[in-house]
Amino acid sequence: MSVVKEVDFSTHPTPSQPPVPMRIWIDDTGTPADVIDALALSPFATGEQPWSRTASLTRVRAGAPLAPEGGRLLRVAQHADGYETRLIAGEGWTLRVVRNANRSATLTATAVSEELAGSVLDQATRDAEEEAPESDHVRMGFWWRSSHGPHRSAKPITTSSWQEIRRNYPRAAVGRLNALMATTAADVAGRLVLLHGPPGTGKTTLLRTLAREWASWCQVDCVLDPELLFNDPGYLMDVAVGWDGPDEDAEPRWRLLVLEDCDELIRAEAKQSTGQGLSRLLNLTDGLLGQGRDVLVAITTNEDLSRLHPAVVRPGRCLAQIEVGRFDAAQAAEWLGLPEGAGPGGATLAELFALRDGRLAAAPEPPAGTGLYL
Repeated sequence: MSVVKEVDFSTHPTPSQPPVPMRIWIDDTGTPADVIDALALSPFATGEQPWSRTASLTRVRAGAPLAPEGGRLLRVAQHADGYETRLIAGEGWTLRVVRNANRSATLTATAVSEELAGSVLDQATRDAEEEAPESDHVRMGFWWRSSHGPHRSAKPITTSSWQEIRRNYPRAAVGRLNALMATTAADVAGRLVLLHGPPGTGKTTLLRTLAREWASWCQVDCVLDPELLFNDPGYLMDVAVGWDGPDEDAEPRWRLLVLEDCDELIRAEAKQSTGQGLSRLLNLTDGLLGQGRDVLVAITTNEDLSRLHPAVVRPGRCLAQIEVGRFDAAQAAEWLGLPEGAGPGGATLAELFALRDGRLAAAPEPPAGTGLYL
């Protein structure tokens, strides 16, 4: 039998704050964490604490208290798998803290004023998070558009240095890739980075490594829905010129916008198929919009260079235009550690990894499949 309890969180009327009722129903399927959620939301829902701020942490230190000084611990709900929820309160504020087994955490503060909510959250998160190791992580931004407008989220991603992965690319491309990886802000001439070649040749991995090699002067942001970006001027303006980073007083940095698999946008018939999309891309790379900000655009495509729109590949537009192709027979054998002539007659990087790991008996002839190494 289910036991239901009604809890009334209504506020008491004051001259400046009319009462706002809030009622929840708790039955035997509810958990202690659910009760904490309700208690944390009630001051905000009733209007007693009308300001709210939320922060997400990804690498919380084991001993981090995640609580402002002087707060009262009201409730704790712990699970055997490491999940924990806490409710902490102080004069005019309430803080809900959720810690996960993977060391991530979410903190939500409500308060009687915007300044107090921010102060509570700042105190609770100060020095609480470890920096991702420089050896294998870099922070990358991710843009997408929802029904509520454009959003950006920054996440640490695993990367390798160019020195570590250089052998994974055909010698025909390595010279140009060396130059691209060594580029600095002073070297920028042309706003477009174009990586083209068959699937499975490592183009996505190159972009992750580029984010690492350029980290000192360029912020890399990946646009998850490029098909929407160039069809919505408002979204494009937010992405191209609407974000300066968390510290507006810091020295401005270049930004690299990553658009993966944008074949429809840049192929020869793009003007007819995408409308204004191609024109806006070109305007971003060397038109008025692009000149207003230090923005670069990196595009990956599986299309052959001859099938791309001539305006995209015209001289002066591209900072780099690199074909990332298949390994020839000699380099494929060398990569696998086999005598010359003993390896496959040519392969993509994805196929070489599959051959090495025993997941592929022989490399197929082109066109290659999508592969496992992007």
